[in-house]
This record gives sequence, structure tokens and C-alpha cells, in this order.
Amino acid sequence: MSGRARLTLYSAAATLMAACALLPLVKPATWFLQAVFLLALQSGVGALTRRVPLARPLTVAAQALATLMLLTLVFAQQQALLGFVPGPEAFRHLGDLLQAGTDDVGRYAIPAPLSDGIRLMLIGGVLVIGLAVDTLAVTFRSAAPAGLPLLALYSVAAGLSGGGWAWLWFLLAATGYLMLLLAEGRDRLSQWGRVFGGAPRSQGLDASSGTVAPVRTGRRIGVVALGVALAVPLALPALDGGLLGGAGAGVGSGSGGGTISAVNPLVSLRDSLNVDEDRQVMSYRTNTEDTQDMYLRIVSLDDFDGTAWKPAQRHIQDVPDTFPTPIGLGADVQRSEIQTRISAADWYAQDWLPMPYPVSKVNISGSWRYEPVGRTLVGDHGQNTRGVQYQVTSLIVQPTAEQLANAPEPSKALKREFTKVPSSLPAVVADTARKVTAGSSNHYEQAVKLQDYFAVNGGFTYNTQVQVGSGSAAIARFLKDKQGFCVHFSFAMASMARTLGIPARVAVGFTPGSPQSDGSMSVGLRDAHAWPELYFEGVGWTRFEPTPNRGSVPEYTQTDTPGSDSSAVPKPSTSTSAAPSTAPSASGNCLAEQKKLEACPSQSALATVGSKDDGTPRLQILLYTLAGLLLLLVPLLPMLWRMRLRSVRLGAHGRGEADAPAYTLATWLEVTDTAWDYGIVPDESQTPRKAAARIVRLGLLEAEASEAVHRLAAAVEQVLYAPHPRLTAGLAEDARRVTDALGARASRTAHLRALLAPRSAVRVAWAASAYWTALSARLAARRESLLRRPSGQNS
Repeated sequence: MSGRARLTLYSAAATLMAACALLPLVKPATWFLQAVFLLALQSGVGALTRRVPLARPLTVAAQALATLMLLTLVFAQQQALLGFVPGPEAFRHLGDLLQAGTDDVGRYAIPAPLSDGIRLMLIGGVLVIGLAVDTLAVTFRSAAPAGLPLLALYSVAAGLSGGGWAWLWFLLAATGYLMLLLAEGRDRLSQWGRVFGGAPRSQGLDASSGTVAPVRTGRRIGVVALGVALAVPLALPALDGGLLGGAGAGVGSGSGGGTISAVNPLVSLRDSLNVDEDRQVMSYRTNTEDTQDMYLRIVSLDDFDGTAWKPAQRHIQDVPDTFPTPIGLGADVQRSEIQTRISAADWYAQDWLPMPYPVSKVNISGSWRYEPVGRTLVGDHGQNTRGVQYQVTSLIVQPTAEQLANAPEPSKALKREFTKVPSSLPAVVADTARKVTAGSSNHYEQAVKLQDYFAVNGGFTYNTQVQVGSGSAAIARFLKDKQGFCVHFSFAMASMARTLGIPARVAVGFTPGSPQSDGSMSVGLRDAHAWPELYFEGVGWTRFEPTPNRGSVPEYTQTDTPGSDSSAVPKPSTSTSAAPSTAPSASGNCLAEQKKLEACPSQSALATVGSKDDGTPRLQILLYTLAGLLLLLVPLLPMLWRMRLRSVRLGAHGRGEADAPAYTLATWLEVTDTAWDYGIVPDESQTPRKAAARIVRLGLLEAEASEAVHRLAAAVEQVLYAPHPRLTAGLAEDARRVTDALGARASRTAHLRALLAPRSAVRVAWAASAYWTALSARLAARRESLLRRPSGQNS
């Protein structure tokens, strides 16, 4: 296999190895096989055009055209001429797919479904990166800069996915890049022959030493570099998800149109509660006068991993005409059916549809899907709540305290799923739950005592400005500090309920809102809320309200029951929104002009997804800052090494007669290395005089620089062959004169290459190889001497 063919193969392999970091982002991963096939065709086109050969720009253009035709064949065959020639319709279709893919990326959580838009973005992205890597490494024979597109591909994927397998994707990407570098080095060395090595290791010139094998050395250095890269991150602390953090999604397949995945719906509640102006999110009219329990539920969070609550993976299907009876709701529980007409604001874009719970029927236009476990609706194909109007038929369930207290045990499957508690949860959570509920005779009494502990007698304070902490200890910190807002209270109560064996989850949505003069209800940003839902067999999922001064306490938790203290339970709150906090709000620094443009981050908080704790430790900030600086520094290491080496070689030390040979040869080596950096490869077989003439000829040096090169060559011959070598004055000045002349004659691209990626930096690998060889020889000699030592002889 020729050198270019090998480079082509390695460049494609490096791209695919870096692209492996994209695998966790989408399911299924069948797109990767398509990317492999198309990238192989793209690389083959490049290999053929270079074999013709075509000019470099034409080679790149041919590959780009082939890539476009391949993408057209796969994604826009019906809109293209002859099935693969792109025309206006094909470009329009590809643009629509990209737009759909962009929307899907913004809506879906990881792993997202493999929609056509996402598939085009993944395969197209891999092909674009592959074209860039092939162009740099093979067409322009410069593998080092090819690491930049590979780094971009890996960084985007790793930044989105994260997870415990991030080290594996880094290992693959780094291995691919090192393989590409070694392949380029091997190809270059195969064309050089014997490389002029400059100064000998002693004052004599050892011509029999031969050329060091840098490919073998590169492998050793690569192994060491990968080992360091994998070991160092283990010593750095990971950014753990906070009490409000975590990303998650429900992923499922439905019978009505493939798969769909919904983003984590946990909204930025703190920003919403702290807004200066309480903007209206939606308004509604209902045919019941009792609206205190009209919580507008967006979605339930039922997967608890110890650091965050998030939606579990669920099957999602077409919206049924009539929803089935809510799970667990018995016929003897009192209920009433109500009708509610809801209008969402034009600016409010939410994937999940806010509705009263439990819903029996929804009349809405647009593309929506139904998740049966949570009884929620989620938008499909870019559908959201912006400006939608819909009518909901729902139930008001009114269980009695006796029914809840006498509820039998739920099914084993339901209890197993909704009482899962991770091992990382601090023991203080379960200990506090048992202490608070001591003396209870059933789960209902335990639930009421937990609610009272947070809302009434536990000493907790409602505070939207608090920063509780991060990681698995966040709930423990909240129980200690006793400050937080609805998310903290609901998360903590649901977690504690699970430790007691009560099925629990967290609901996110809005409190009922405020009545208006026209009879409607207005729901604003400050009505954003989260609350726990606990399951009781015969009643179903039941709302509790542990957050003090928020929403309304359900009536079934205020009834005097055995073991309960009804006097301690607060009456229903008449206000459904908290007063503005006196502390500085998250939008306090928003400029007036931003407010006019509705560009304040907190104003659209409910349209965002995910929520995390802002209390990042300073040590983590420092470590990640240092890591970022290190990433910026690594590409500059060859330049910094050459600058340091040039300073040492041309420095003022070692100017005595005894140092004349070493100093002269070091100066000459600096000149040949500089010429090498500008593309004039050294030739060890030539004498210094012929090497100087070659540098003058290939470097197009003028008279002054030419004389300087020849003076340096004469000085080298003098110290090599004269009986008594003497120091020649002005060597450093001549070397700098030659360097300036070579830089002045070079193009801007060649000058940048010589500065940022000097070819002579390969001497680092050679030096490491020589050191390793010498060390191996010493160790081998030591072992041989030990083996030859007579038995019984002491050391």
C-alpha cells in the first residue's frame, strides 16, 4: 500500500473513531453504518483524484461534489435529477430536513430518536469532518492541523452526552489522531532517506549511528500520552448534578408514527418565581367554582437517580379520543367531571401541554402524542404550546381521609418501580423520614406527617434565592439548612416517601392562578410550581403540598384521623402566587432595552428545559479553567519548544574555545532545522558546504543571507576537521539573518506552518527514542550481569 493510500485509510479511520462519541446521542445507531459506507466512498473519490493527479483545489472540490451527491442520493433521491444530481427541489428538501433536525435536537433529550433530520445532521457532519481531515492530512500532507476538526467533532459529542463512557470515546478519538500522525511521519520519513542529524553526541561525527525509528518511538509516546490523558481526569472532581439538575427524557415508541422523545421538562422555576414582572403564561375558563385544586400539571418526574428527578422512559402513542380510567382510581371514590378551556400565551413555548389532572379527554389541534403512565401530552414534529387553544375534560377526585388510610398495598410491579431509591442517597434522608413519621399506622398518616414536617412544624423557610448544593448530598443539605422553594420541598418529600415504601413521583406545572374580573383565571410565571404525588391503591396518584405558603393544602390531608394532628395543618391558601422576593432577582440586571425586546433570560424560563444548582464550588471552577487553558496550550507546544530550543542554541553561554565545536554545530543545526520548518528537508549525506548551497537554492536566498549560510558551513567544517577548533565570531547573528530571510521568502501559509507546527519538532520523538534505547540497553546489561554472577556471590 502506498503512503498516500495509507494516509487516506488512516484519515477515514480517525474520523470514524472520533465520530463514535456521537453514538450515545441517538438510538438506534444504524446511522453509523451509513456514515461508514458514505465516508469510504468519499475517501475513495479523494484517492482516485489524487492518483490522476488533479490539483489540490480540484481534488477538494471533487470530494465535496461527491459528498453532496451522496447525501442527495440518500436523503433527497425523489427530489433529485436521476436520483443523485441535486437541483433546487433537492436543496429545498435538504434544507427542510436540516431545519427539522435542528428542531428535534432542541426538543429531544439524549438519546434522541433517529429522525430523518437528525440522521442527516449526524451523517452530514461526519462527512464534512471527514472531508476536512482528508484534505488537511492527505491532500495537503499536514496531519497535525487535522486534529482540529477531529477535536471539534469529539468535543460537541462529548459535551452533549457525558456519562461514564466518556473516557472510551476520548480513547478512540485520541488513538485515531495519533495513528494519523504516525502514518504521516512514516510516509514522510520513507521519502527523506537519511536525515542530517547535526551535532554528534561527542566531538567526533558518528556517521554510523543511522536514523532512529520515530514510528516505533511515536507508538511509545502515544501510549504514554493516552495513559496520562486517561489517568489525569480520574483525579479531577466530576461536576455532579444538583438537586435541580439532571437531564433526562422519556423515550418511547408509539403505534401512530414511530418514536418520540421528550426533553426534560423540569423548568427553571427559581428564575420564573423571581421575575420582576409576572407575565401571563395562559388563561382558562372552567365550569367549576372550586378552583383551588385546579393545578395545571405539565408532566411527572418519576425516575430518581439520587441527584435528580426526571421523566422515565415511556411508550408514547396517539392521543386517544377518551382517556382510560386513571390507574388505581376505585369506583367508590367521589369525583366530578369538569370542562376547562385553556389559551396559552403567544410567547410561551412548552413541549408539554399543561392540563388539570386527571384528564379524561382533550380537544386540541396540532401534532401531539400521549404518554399513558403520566397521562400527559407532548408535542411532536416541533409542536409546542405557543398560542394554542384547547379544551380539556378532567376529573376532580375527592377521596376521604379514611379511604386513603385504608388503602391496600399497591401491586408489586408498581411499588417496585416507584419506590426505587439509589444507594447514593444519604442515609440521613431515610433516617429523617422514619423519625418524622414515627408512630404512624399506615402510609397515609406517614404522608400527612411528612407534609406537615415541611409545611408547618419542621422549621423550613420558603426562599427562592437559596443555593442548596449539588450532587447526591443536595437533599441532605436541604434538610440541614431548611431553606428552599417548591422544587426542594417536592423532591425531598418524594424521596423520603420512597424510603418509607410509599410510591412517589414529582409533578411540575402551575398552581391554579388568580381570578379575573371577566370570570377567567390568569396563570403567570410566578405560579410555576412543583409538588409530590403519592400513590394510594383505590385512589390513584394523589397530590400533596409540602411547600409552605404556596398553592393549597388538599382537604383530604386536613381531616382529623387517628395519629394525625389536624390543628397543625394550615388552611387553604387564598393566594396562589408568592410575593416578590426582597432579594435581588435573577433578572435584576436585565437592561430596559432587553425587556422591550423580551430578551431577559428569566422571562422565558418556562420555555427552557433543565434546571441546575448554580452553586459551583470554586475549586471546580479553577480546575476546569486550568483544563481549558491546557487545551489551548497543547496545540502551541511545538511552537514553544522551538522557541526555547532556538534560544538555547543561539544563547550567549558556552562561548569559550573549549565549547567551539558544540556551539558551532548547535548553531548550524538551528539553521538546518529552520530550513526544515520552511520545507527544506535536511540531507545527511551532503557535506555542510553542499547543504548550504542547497538551502540557498531552495530557499531563494539573496546575497546577504547566502553569505551567512556559507560562513556557517565553513565554521562547521573548521570545527570538524581542524586540529585545533576555534570559535568563529558572529554565528548567532548569521543564523538569525538566515532565519529572517527564509521567513521573508515564504508564503503566509508556510510561515504559519513553520511557526505553529514546525517539522523539526519530530526531534523530540527521536530524542525520546534514543533515551529509551539507551535505557533499555543499560537495563539489559544490568540483567545480563546479574544472570552471569556466580551463585552464592553477594552483591
